[in-house]
Amino acid sequence: MEGTENLMCRSGDSFNPWVTSSFQVSCILVTSHIFHILLKPLGQPGPFAQLLAGVVVGPTLLSRIGEVKAFFIQASSAEYYMFFSFLCRMLFMFSIGLETDIPYLKRNIRVMSIVAGGGSILACIFAGPLLWLLIKVFNVAQHRLTFYLLIFTVLANSASPVVLRMIAETKSDTADLGRLAMYTSLFNEMSCVVIVSMLTAFTSSIRFQGAILDLAVTGTVIILNKYLSLFFSRRNRHNRFVTNSEIFIIMFLLTSVSVILENTGYTSITCCFLVGLMFPRESKTCRTLLHKLTYAVNTFILPVYFGYAGFQFDITNVFNKLTIFLTVIIILLSAGSRIAGTLAACYYLKIPRSESLILALLLNMKGNYDLIIINTPPVPGKLWEEDIHDLFVSVVILNTLIIAPLVAVLLNRDVCIAHYPTTLEILNPESELRMLACVYMPRQVSGQVSLVSALSGCQNAPIKPYLVHLVELPKKKKSKLMYHQLEEGDQYSDEEEYGGNDLIEISDALDSFISETKILVQQSKIVSSFQTIDQVVCESAKDLRVAIIFLPFHRHQRIDGKMENTMEEIRTINHKVIRDAPCSVGIFVDRGHTGFQQPHGSPSVQNIATFFFGGPDDREALACSKRMLMHSQVNLTVFRFIQTNSNIHNTWINNASHKDEEVIMAISSAGTENEIDNAFVDTFYNRYVAQGQASLVEKHVSNGVETVAAIREILEEMYSLVIVGKGGRRSCPLTTGLSDWEECPELGSVGDLLASSEMNFNGSLLVIQRHRHSESDEEFITP
Repeated sequence: MEGTENLMCRSGDSFNPWVTSSFQVSCILVTSHIFHILLKPLGQPGPFAQLLAGVVVGPTLLSRIGEVKAFFIQASSAEYYMFFSFLCRMLFMFSIGLETDIPYLKRNIRVMSIVAGGGSILACIFAGPLLWLLIKVFNVAQHRLTFYLLIFTVLANSASPVVLRMIAETKSDTADLGRLAMYTSLFNEMSCVVIVSMLTAFTSSIRFQGAILDLAVTGTVIILNKYLSLFFSRRNRHNRFVTNSEIFIIMFLLTSVSVILENTGYTSITCCFLVGLMFPRESKTCRTLLHKLTYAVNTFILPVYFGYAGFQFDITNVFNKLTIFLTVIIILLSAGSRIAGTLAACYYLKIPRSESLILALLLNMKGNYDLIIINTPPVPGKLWEEDIHDLFVSVVILNTLIIAPLVAVLLNRDVCIAHYPTTLEILNPESELRMLACVYMPRQVSGQVSLVSALSGCQNAPIKPYLVHLVELPKKKKSKLMYHQLEEGDQYSDEEEYGGNDLIEISDALDSFISETKILVQQSKIVSSFQTIDQVVCESAKDLRVAIIFLPFHRHQRIDGKMENTMEEIRTINHKVIRDAPCSVGIFVDRGHTGFQQPHGSPSVQNIATFFFGGPDDREALACSKRMLMHSQVNLTVFRFIQTNSNIHNTWINNASHKDEEVIMAISSAGTENEIDNAFVDTFYNRYVAQGQASLVEKHVSNGVETVAAIREILEEMYSLVIVGKGGRRSCPLTTGLSDWEECPELGSVGDLLASSEMNFNGSLLVIQRHRHSESDEEFITP
């Protein structure tokens, strides 16, 4: 009994440290949420409010009261606070690794290394004179290399958790600037950890052996996770998530390797990040981890971690002239080296000056690895001198509290004025394509992922696909079960039941697709009434900055080949999304096994036909076709129809076949769009036809009857997919009369004809409407 009391409450402690630590965490959480509610309308993000909450609860304000100080700050309090920080740090770095966009990292590693290196090199240079000054001030006679590494880290490090949360809360995480800042800060922080760890490892044989052990243990856990995640996913093939006990095994391994690293004198943040980064994405285990960690990390773990960082700051420590002078000098050197180095790197990379300044300020945020180094003793059992420790804590906290509000204002302004490409026509074919695919039920997944597969056929043309499951909000129902009565793995939330077995089937189909193609698709769910779900889809598309939304048709093909209504509500939703979408929209008419199939892994080439009748919608359809053309398993066939009495003559047309690929294209020359259409076709010819990737053949018709006859003749060939623009062709001579029997106006006259049973067409159909309000996007057009 006596031993237990000693364990829980050491001599010198007036209260049980577990109680005081828990109460302090609660106070920080409550205070941070209050500040966040008050400051959010002013545009200030969570990390600023949480640091400020820690400062208020800490020795700066509340803990200056005698009774509060006696309760919070005791002889063994620091050890318990460090333990809480360790747990928080382990979980959020693992979560960051799980959410990291690996393809983006691979594509932009050069840019990130240049931007991160620009500020770090200057910080390394500035750390030399600062080391000389601080040695003189504090009479540092030993551990000067460790002291230099401390100064270098404070000047050069970027606190990646702070940067990530600031960008996420200002909805900049899908913008190019936001993503570059997020991953550059991660790259910068991990580089600082590696540099400091490597230099420390060579100071003694024991530290070197510890580093080798840490690498071996980390590698072992990464390999174990690969097999465990697949094993757990197979065990739960009929469930959406794996069980809590299986997640406990994963977290036990992570905690074990983190404890080993900390005991050998190294920080575990790089290890936790790498374990999350290398975790298999195509599994239920990864989905379960993200589901359980994301809310906890953003709502509890990071506020506690940032709050505790602010709790360490005591404003009374800077109430003398020397400390104020040194604090100002270090903050200016840190900001100066980071801003000057980043601006120089951005100038070299031709990044706009306004974005460069925001990037430089974001990368100057402190509060993660620098605090770890400050609180790490230079030798075991001996901490830094109190004045050195207090000085650098003050620098880190004040630096972030000063810069965070300014960065938030700049980010919010940038989000309001920033433009992004909302059509495929103006998007560079080698630029990243962001797309949002919507499904209501499992049968629609295969068609949507087939489009994703076709559009991601070239490594030089990256794709960022999102798939969202649209679920109707049912009437509110109350669960009669208490939390402890739920089955293992169940959640005490009605929302988790929305989607039912459909959600499991959709997740399984997506997991299989990701495993087979290695194309990572971000899955989400929208639960809303069908009267307002179109607004949520449009808002999601805007937040994700996608260039096109793919919607399923409201009919599906039966076994006998006839089309049958799936849900009439889908048709209404499609109408609304087409009307209000912030980007281009495509409606996909899936014909099942006789229609378009996933090109990845397909034994046969998928033949695609594109009909081009002129105008913005048909140009958008051709732009989509150009993306699919890059896939090795896609053979594009495009038809261009010109009115018989037209004066358009294209002498560059070559009827010869190129690499067994024939491209035929149908275009009208009506209206003022004629010159734009011809220029677009010329560009297509020069870039793809002349290079042997495609061919271009004209066909002349004079009216709607001849157009229908020509389409019937074309469809006698085996095409698995036809792409056409929706278009407004009621006044076009080539489509005169086609709208007389129009059933589905959302498909346009030609699309409605192709979707009807009269055409006897067994392939799939994709009808595309270009975004109607994209004049501001013209700046994205590339020569």
